[in-house]
Amino acid sequence: MGRINPRRAKLHRSYDVRELAERLEVHKHTVRNWIKEGLPVVDGAKPTLIYGSDFQAWWSKRTKARKRPCQPGQMYCFKCREPKVPALGMVEYVATNAATGNLKAICEACETMMHQRARLANLAARMPGLDVQITQAPSRIVERTHPSPNYDQTKGA
Repeated sequence: MGRINPRRAKLHRSYDVRELAERLEVHKHTVRNWIKEGLPVVDGAKPTLIYGSDFQAWWSKRTKARKRPCQPGQMYCFKCREPKVPALGMVEYVATNAATGNLKAICEACETMMHQRARLANLAARMPGLDVQITQAPSRIVERTHPSPNYDQTKGA
């Protein structure tokens, strides 16, 4: 299942379970599970009808409730599924250009690598009290003075 676009359910229309499932490109059982999770329906009568505006409002509320914003000094760990403080208070910043770069750190709980984009100017506010090691990105092959050959030189001689 891909990402669901809630705007595919039009505001001023009502849908039965099958129609909403087709509109959102999900299975009808998915829509029924959403109803069990609190998706509002028109009334208790059959067929079950859902207003498009109700679906969009419910989806927006559900999406906002699932967000886990990072506080200063935290990075999001995909394995733990929540913001975590880097292990040992150490973060590595690898510059990709003059203004931005990638932050790398190890999760304190599960020891998985965490990654985050950051601006160089915002590092002090983003990672206060942490030891940030700033490194330059490896040079690209185009920027090298002598690109390494892509063949074995001993065979050609």
